[in-house]
Amino acid sequence: MLKEVIATRYIAPLREGGSLPGLVEADDGGTYGTYVLKFSGAGQGRKTLVAEVVCGELARRLGLRVPRLVTIELDPVLGLGEPDQEVQELLKSSGGTNLGMDFLSGALGFDPLAFEVGPEEAGRIVWFDALVNNVDRSWRNPNLLVRRGEVWLIDHGATMIWHHNWPGAPASAARPYDASDHALQPFAPDVAAAAEALAPLVTEELLAEVTAAVPDAWLTGEPGFATPDDLRRAYARPLLARAAVIHERIQGVR
Repeated sequence: MLKEVIATRYIAPLREGGSLPGLVEADDGGTYGTYVLKFSGAGQGRKTLVAEVVCGELARRLGLRVPRLVTIELDPVLGLGEPDQEVQELLKSSGGTNLGMDFLSGALGFDPLAFEVGPEEAGRIVWFDALVNNVDRSWRNPNLLVRRGEVWLIDHGATMIWHHNWPGAPASAARPYDASDHALQPFAPDVAAAAEALAPLVTEELLAEVTAAVPDAWLTGEPGFATPDDLRRAYARPLLARAAVIHERIQGVR
C-alpha cells in the first residue's frame, strides 16, 4: 500500500491539469512536505486515481522516474476559507482518501527543443506508454518534467482506457499503439531494446504488487466485480498480455 499522509494546508491550485490538482502541505509522520494532490471528487472520478497508481507504481518498478506516490487524507474543513468557489467545492467533495505525489521543486516542463533524450531512455518511455496505452504524452502536452538533467514521468490518468468499459477490455487492450505524436518520437526511441529489457519484468507477481497499492476505497462498488481483489486482477490481465507483444504493435516510430 502507499504511505498515508495527512493534509494540513491547502496552498494553491495547479491550473495546468484538467482535473485542477492542488499544491498542499501534509504531515508525513511528523515532518511536513509539499505534495501535488489529485482530488477523489474531481470530474474524472476515482478511475483516474487508480490509473495514476497502477501506472506510476509499474513505471517505478520498471526503472523509470516517477514522483513518489502517497495517499493524502483530506479533511473538507480545509476548504472553508478557500475564496475560489471551484476549488472550495473540490475540497468539500473530496473528504477522505486522495492521491498525492511528491512536488519536484525546481523541475521544469520538458521541451524537446531544449533537452535531448537518448534512444535507450526514449525507447523505454515509449514502450511503457504503449504498454499502458498512454494517449497523453504528445508534443503538445508531454507530461514530462526535467529535474537536474533527468526526465520524470507524471500524469497517468489518461491511460488504460479499457477500464472505462470492462466487457470490451480484451478487444481494446489488443489494439495497436500510435506513437507518431509521442513527445519522444523525434529521438529515435529504441523500442526493441526496451521490450527485450522490460517485457520479462512484467509478471503476474509484479502486477499483483502494483495493483495492491490501490486503496480498496477506489475499487469498491465497480459493476461486475464482487471484491476489490477481483478488480485488481482485471487491471493486471490486459497489462500482462500486452507486455509480451506490444512492441510489435507500436506504430509511428522511426
